[in-house]
Amino acid sequence: MSIRSFTQVGRKIVAIGRNFSEHAKELGNAVPKAPFFFLKPTSSYVLSPGKIEIPRGCVVHHEVELGVVIGKTGRDIKAADAHSHVAGYALALDLTARNLQDEAKQKGLPWSAAKGFDTFTPVGEFIPASSIPDPHNVRLWIQVAGQLRQDGMTDAMVFQIPQLIEHVSQIMTLEEGDLLLTGTPKGVGPIESGDHVVAGLEYKNKELSRIEFDAIAHN
Repeated sequence: MSIRSFTQVGRKIVAIGRNFSEHAKELGNAVPKAPFFFLKPTSSYVLSPGKIEIPRGCVVHHEVELGVVIGKTGRDIKAADAHSHVAGYALALDLTARNLQDEAKQKGLPWSAAKGFDTFTPVGEFIPASSIPDPHNVRLWIQVAGQLRQDGMTDAMVFQIPQLIEHVSQIMTLEEGDLLLTGTPKGVGPIESGDHVVAGLEYKNKELSRIEFDAIAHN
């Protein structure tokens, strides 16, 4: 199966937390001194165009992100070699049940429930690495119900992609088809049932990906 079908090939989604300082601050979190991450199930993928489910009782927030698609399996990958393990990229949303996450944080519990609902990783098509020579010069944006919510550049990452790959691969093997979500710019906010969500990824003023979803209630 082709790496373009990474949502079917990959075995895990590795999501980096608080990798944009302004986003960390808007949620009242300290900017981390080292990368940290959490895992999301691949069952949370939903392809564009599609539907985002808003679970009953959940306050769901959008987080637009650059996803890195791993193309070569590796462990203990050095930052200097990280590029050789990258097949390409994808525009993605890391959706969060913010009220569940806040409750889990207060109790010192994992975030799995807050991040892992079905449809909580909306994603676009595979973008070959050759189309984005510098992944730290990418514009990410998202509109919800016609309102621009997030609009940022990946040069604002606290830890760049080679560092992230080195850090994660020291802990667990990164496998072909895995998706590494690299963090989100400031401006996160709620998505409600009935909202139309549109997000885009641009490189040097050229749009490489656009994804669209309708939010629906899920009881």
